[in-house]
Amino acid sequence: MPHATQHADVATAELDTALRGGPFHVALRAAIAARGLPLQRVQHHLSRHGVKVGVTSLSYWQQGARRPQRPESLRAVRALEEILQLPDESLIRLLADGDERPGGRQPATRTYRSLLAASGVLEQLLADLDCSPDAGLHMLGHHERVRVGARRELLGRESHHIVRAHRDGVDRFVAVHHGDPGCAPDEMTARALDNCRTGRVLRDDETGVLVAELLFDTRLRAGDTFLFSYAIEDGTAGVSREYVRGFGPAGGQYALQVSFDENALPVRCHRFAQHSAAAPRSGRQELTMTGRHHSVHLVEPRVRSGLVGIGWDWE
Repeated sequence: MPHATQHADVATAELDTALRGGPFHVALRAAIAARGLPLQRVQHHLSRHGVKVGVTSLSYWQQGARRPQRPESLRAVRALEEILQLPDESLIRLLADGDERPGGRQPATRTYRSLLAASGVLEQLLADLDCSPDAGLHMLGHHERVRVGARRELLGRESHHIVRAHRDGVDRFVAVHHGDPGCAPDEMTARALDNCRTGRVLRDDETGVLVAELLFDTRLRAGDTFLFSYAIEDGTAGVSREYVRGFGPAGGQYALQVSFDENALPVRCHRFAQHSAAAPRSGRQELTMTGRHHSVHLVEPRVRSGLVGIGWDWE
């Protein structure tokens, strides 16, 4: 079987190179390929080691869409070293190197791949809540206030909505929060503020996505308008560098305000827009911070499909 032997030699060589230089996801993918294990078998071996990791998470790890960061995930990586017959600390070392490598992926910036991974998870979470993305509502106005704390972390946000129902019987809205990489969704909370109450809350640890069902105190008829607000408490990740809001269909006015702790002020802030998560950013505009309240803002008189956000530099 010369072809099989040659293929095995190539796979081993690729694994050796990846283990020396990384990055982590390339080394993990090479190790799984070299052992010839499907992800379902890898998951089975992990469960025998007392570690629970989903096939989807393993797929994200080897694609580079997510990095294992939580304690349970790091236990899984150490178990993978044994399962895949790798030297001790070989994968863990690459994780540590990836956090420090100049020019590498910034730990608190949402990349296209992380957004793509989160979008797939979001679809499943919405399906679990038996909810469509628009929930039968058109946005007329949305004012969002984001708070950044003294540790430069995303503390949380408040969202105030003005909506109009486009069908009868609408009695809820599903809020979506995508935390910064390294966040702990289990420690986040969703809190109803005005004209609603909190229902079911679902979370996905690997993508940092939280969805919260906000139940209205009335059933809307088509054409009815409604005002409600809620808050998400986060503060579980590291240094935050931007906040991004995505929109599907065109809608009404959107205002985003980012407020900073007086003991942790960025050196620059700017707005940006994207037609999609895969598209280049455009419309960059420097924002001036208010002196007394340490905040910057943007206003979109009529949102278009795509993404809009505010980014900031710490030094």
